Amino acid sequence: MKYLYTSLVTALIILTNTTVHAQGCVAIRSNGNSCSIGNPATAKGWQMNFNNRYFKSYKHFVGTVEQKEREEKHTEVINHSYSLDITATRHFNTRWSLAITIPVISNTRSSLYEHGGNALGAAARHSTKSFGIGDLRIAAYRWLLDPSKHHKGNIQAGLGIKLPTGDYQYQDYFYKADGSILLGPVDQSIQLGDGGTGFTVELNSYYNISHKVGVYGNFYYLVNPREQNGVSTARGGTPNATAIKYFTSTMSVADQYMARAGASYMTGKFNFTGGLRIEAIPSSDLVGGDKGFRRPGMVIAAEPVVSYQAKKINLYLSVPVALQRNRTQSYSDKLRTADTGTKVQGDAAFADYSVNAGVSFRF
Repeated sequence: MKYLYTSLVTALIILTNTTVHAQGCVAIRSNGNSCSIGNPATAKGWQMNFNNRYFKSYKHFVGTVEQKEREEKHTEVINHSYSLDITATRHFNTRWSLAITIPVISNTRSSLYEHGGNALGAAARHSTKSFGIGDLRIAAYRWLLDPSKHHKGNIQAGLGIKLPTGDYQYQDYFYKADGSILLGPVDQSIQLGDGGTGFTVELNSYYNISHKVGVYGNFYYLVNPREQNGVSTARGGTPNATAIKYFTSTMSVADQYMARAGASYMTGKFNFTGGLRIEAIPSSDLVGGDKGFRRPGMVIAAEPVVSYQAKKINLYLSVPVALQRNRTQSYSDKLRTADTGTKVQGDAAFADYSVNAGVSFRF
């Protein structure tokens, strides 16, 4: 039974230490919301996790409809995103633990419209970049059921705080059609942080159906009370009248959430997991206002995972593949729709899949 805990709990849920990140233009940021559920059979000790994630986003959607003409005309926005989340977890006893996560992020964004404009074609394409530390998160976790009495399943609750340690005003150069070069804040999707102090809520659970088969579920929500961070969206220029009127001249500080559920199969030291994963930025926050520029949206993905458990070390690989991408209406879209009587809905670029690989070990 103790081995089953190690394999199913540590390898199944810590192994899927895939964090919430930007999914292209939808700025779902890396906040270290790794489902660090831990092993209820372990009384004390430290655990380290290093999770790497990469994706390329380039397919544009309005709602769930892909804007295929963007690729055909070569006007698509291409984001390359890589992050390394470093998490240290201290297990105090069989029920309580504390985790600290620091993300290291590297982003590149290639576009036409931010520089010379789509009308100029390939000559207008340039890239902006960002690199550095993201927003740090500290979270406390507790098993709700006594692990010594509930061997087949359990639920872990977590509460945390996200600190604005990431640079949310990161700047790079924009090359304009008239030959000028402007220094200004990069797009919201590749900013290293959001500029807000947030609060996180998590639920992580598992249930062992048999010695080899189990199920799991995770839920994470980040509450960001701050409405706007004051960073201009004009890319070094002057905000236009429309942006000012509909509150998109500065960036918002948005909530975000993630939910996962699936089943697992264990054979020897290997675990194979399959499930669904939802990541989203809502158009309205739970606390605070909704003004400011944001690209709300949702990604529903199929998430296969394979892991290998060797004593105190766990290796894992996860490749969530998008099943549905949905760029929903933002607060400003709704305001413009009400004013004009015509539905307004912006677009966003999404990835087909992401690659997550990492290692977790105890000492």
